[in-house]
Amino acid sequence: MSGIFRLFYCLLLGCCGLSVSAQQSPLVRAYATIASGIKGTVGISSVVLETGAAAGLRTNEHFPMQSVYKFPIAMAVLHEVDKGRLSLQQPVRVLPSDLIPKNGHSPLRDAHPAGNVDYSIAELLRLNVAESDGTACDVLLRLLGGPEKAGQYVHSLGITDISIATTEQVQVPDEMVQYRNWSTPAAMTALLRKFYTGKGTLLSDSSYHFLLHLMVTSTPGAKRLKGLLPKDAIVAHKTGTSGTTGNLTRATNDAGIITLPNGHHLLISVFVKDARADLAQREATIARIAEATWKAYTK
Repeated sequence: MSGIFRLFYCLLLGCCGLSVSAQQSPLVRAYATIASGIKGTVGISSVVLETGAAAGLRTNEHFPMQSVYKFPIAMAVLHEVDKGRLSLQQPVRVLPSDLIPKNGHSPLRDAHPAGNVDYSIAELLRLNVAESDGTACDVLLRLLGGPEKAGQYVHSLGITDISIATTEQVQVPDEMVQYRNWSTPAAMTALLRKFYTGKGTLLSDSSYHFLLHLMVTSTPGAKRLKGLLPKDAIVAHKTGTSGTTGNLTRATNDAGIITLPNGHHLLISVFVKDARADLAQREATIARIAEATWKAYTK
């Protein structure tokens, strides 16, 4: 390989967030093949916690998080609980101004369309993570002091490539706003690592297990990371999905922690942005990526 071509090759890989060795790995080749099958941009970051084995595609590119950002928001709220500034049993009034627009997902709003109802912080967190409720998310952001406070918490952990800039109230009616709430695949996987390895330090044992349980029991996205895995696979995850305008869907995501058969833990973030494909195709892409990763580490 000539010096000029080698330089060009390395620069090209750098733009995709890959090292030369990663680019040549069978798993990354599988990622690239799967990603090429959908009209959209796919970003992936995966790492096995116990071994450090890692692979990725477009790991340092910005992707709109959509509801994946409810995971770091929940972490920020539980940090406040651990500091004694909030309590899981604390009742919080859901104000009419908290209710997100009707085209956003909110079982809370659907159950109480006039607002003015009290929910505990524990229940708001459950709705936020396990049911991806946009109104619950905005109430939690209000308690934190705004999106910037959640962002500051994440940045305090040493993770800078995550931006939490707006509420669901602002994001839902304007599809372009979602690009302000972004993460790189590598940063989200790094946050998953911080969370999983921070039991008892980053978050208290009780807060850690509370959030992990919400992620394991989360109902959205059954056909994404979990879609092609064994039915008994344990997956703690958070999804994110934008609306579709015409045939363009700006975000279809899933990020989580998968327990492998040998007891090791796979941290994986998969983002699909600006896709011209139906929901089944987008979810199948994420499922195939998770399946390929599972098979690579369970041989």
